[in-house]
Amino acid sequence: MTETPRWFTSSYSSNGGACIEVAANLAASHGVVPVRDSKNQAGPELAMSATAFASFVASVKAGEITG
Repeated sequence: MTETPRWFTSSYSSNGGACIEVAANLAASHGVVPVRDSKNQAGPELAMSATAFASFVASVKAGEITG
């Protein structure tokens, strides 16, 4: 992958740092959305397919997944 991930945290993340960062800029060009722990930016990254990430976000919005 030659494109650099542009990491961001949701503007709704005001929960004291227990959040994830995503690099959505890779979804269109590579079909993946890398995800990492915002507290451990040097730690491991999970590369989710763009479809799986969209399903995850939809489930969170529907209240099916809670923290």
